[in-house]
Amino acid sequence: MSFVTKEGKMFRRLARLLARILLRIFTRWEVRGLENLPQGGPLIVAINHLGHLDAPLVVATLPWPVEAIALADLYRVPVTGQLLRLYGAIPVHRDRFDRQVIRRALQVLAEGRALVLAPEARMSRTGALERARHGAAYLALRSGVPILPVALTGTERAYAEWKRLRRPRLTVTIGKPFTLPPYQSRGAARREQLAKATDEIMHRIAALLPPEYRGVYG
Repeated sequence: MSFVTKEGKMFRRLARLLARILLRIFTRWEVRGLENLPQGGPLIVAINHLGHLDAPLVVATLPWPVEAIALADLYRVPVTGQLLRLYGAIPVHRDRFDRQVIRRALQVLAEGRALVLAPEARMSRTGALERARHGAAYLALRSGVPILPVALTGTERAYAEWKRLRRPRLTVTIGKPFTLPPYQSRGAARREQLAKATDEIMHRIAALLPPEYRGVYG
């Protein structure tokens, strides 16, 4: 069952087209690793999170529609919240485990679609990778779907560059898809497996980034 309305699907197509046009006009947008893109879902697209342009940049770059997870706090922000509702993003609360979000995300993957999320679950305060949470790894282990690591640079400086009337350089680097081992352990062993899987995802993203962006995964 799709959670996206007919109007939402139309909005997504328009949003992707508009994002591509605006990025080409107002930024120096570079995409690397297009040869690593699979044909489509089911897929978890794991990104680093630097700024508010990350989501539009990923939506514009990928050749197929994607589902997205967004912090519930953003739904209370004027304009941003309305855009997220129109897009049909899945709201998640930062500091609590939400079974409904997990079920909805797993349903998206079971239907063969692609899901974009940032394992760090917040924008980096330093511009480099910070310690990630286990949400992306949990979904990947539960579903068994491939993970596509995608690294972003430049979005953290975009607004400052525009204020100087400069076009910021934004890069999207797409890595090779990979899968995690089956989710079979229990108790402490399961927690250890989840931690290792999270580190694996983040190190894959880090490998696509310049050294100064790798942070705790450098």
